[in-house]
Amino acid sequence: MKINTEELEETIIPVKETDLIYGIDDRPPLKETLFAALQHLLAIFVAIITPPLIIAGALKLDLETTGFLVSMALFASGVSTFIQCKRIGPVGAGLLCIQGTSFSFIGPIISAGLAGGLPLIFGVCMAAAPVEMIISRTFKYMRSIITPLVSGIVVLLIGLSLIKVGVVSCGGGFAAMDNGTFGSLENLGVAATVLLSVLFFNRCKNKYLRMSSIVLGLCIGYGLSFALGMVDMSAAASQNLSGFNIPVPFKYGLDFNISSFIAIGLVYLITAIEATGDVTANSLISGKSIEGEGYLKRVSGGVLADGVNSFVAGVFNSFPNSIFAQNNGIIQLTGVASRYVGYYIAGMLILLGLFPVVGVIFSLMPDPVLGGATLLMFGTVAAAGIRIIAAQEINRKATLVLAVSLSLGLGVELMPDILKTAPEAIKGIFSSGITTGGLTAIIANVLIRVKEDQVDKTE
Repeated sequence: MKINTEELEETIIPVKETDLIYGIDDRPPLKETLFAALQHLLAIFVAIITPPLIIAGALKLDLETTGFLVSMALFASGVSTFIQCKRIGPVGAGLLCIQGTSFSFIGPIISAGLAGGLPLIFGVCMAAAPVEMIISRTFKYMRSIITPLVSGIVVLLIGLSLIKVGVVSCGGGFAAMDNGTFGSLENLGVAATVLLSVLFFNRCKNKYLRMSSIVLGLCIGYGLSFALGMVDMSAAASQNLSGFNIPVPFKYGLDFNISSFIAIGLVYLITAIEATGDVTANSLISGKSIEGEGYLKRVSGGVLADGVNSFVAGVFNSFPNSIFAQNNGIIQLTGVASRYVGYYIAGMLILLGLFPVVGVIFSLMPDPVLGGATLLMFGTVAAAGIRIIAAQEINRKATLVLAVSLSLGLGVELMPDILKTAPEAIKGIFSSGITTGGLTAIIANVLIRVKEDQVDKTE
């Protein structure tokens, strides 16, 4: 007779009381499964397609390439979600964990893309993915180095650097900078309409309007921009919208340089910390223990899947994936924690990714529409970083770490010309405020703690 040690352990260790209707291993009826899956899809759809749209805009990619990247982001997220929910061997949390394209990598990816195009992006993203896989196996040792204070600083820097990207989109994007229409009343008006619409629906008492607030805001902005003649439909006429997008591994080739590798690797490091928090929160909501061997297995499997899925995403010409925290709220809202719902979500994402029309429709979206929605989303990333930092004890040591990390990180972000005369290798690593601030936070945190320990011993 085989004993399930995880189930036995959770009868000994008390778990959080929940109001779940369906637990992790329950199979809800088809109607309820599809309804729950659709709600999760509404919450993540825009977040999945936004990074490829922003990256494509920054790199000035054509409509065909942009549409394909959007489609592959959906396809890769579907594959990743299935692996995370199914748990294949040691890979996956075995919970209703939804994966999607990560916002955290946007800054370093754009820097890599400007240096070497799509081949360099996919090359370094795949080469650095093992960083997260290794951390999943040695996480208990890394926690003394990558503390909550360090991860909070990096998340804050990610949010602050992305806000700049959102503001550029609100003004009309890089294309508007080239044609002289950047910051026009038309662009700002559309962005403001989207932003106010998202805020309005988000504050509604109706839970369905609240969950789909970003989607509704984008639809309103898209409709307004179409009425104003801002949508160039002629560009879509040359695209084949009736066929299928066949995933082609390594379609754009691969390249590598050490500077971009370090920048992307650092973000993988922080993503592992975030994934741990997301799996822990999901376990709590799903009524599972957050202590013992079963919990460590779920966390380790979830972080490992994060790294594996990001590698797989690179193979299929997409960007690194991470667990989406917003779906934990939907589990609470619906009372459905069944991982079988994740299979349906994965299937929906894969199907959407196979149809070119989906990618092209969103690729035609004017920058101000996207900017109005993402500005709020990026602000919440920065707010999450502040919340992580605020939860720690801000003593003299923490204040010093914060001060030096934010000063250097934001300094590079606001005044990139400071590295103008630096060697290319140094410039490549430290041109991103996220990388500069993150590395500074890690080093400062270790050095200041060591110094304090030495002082304590002498006293």
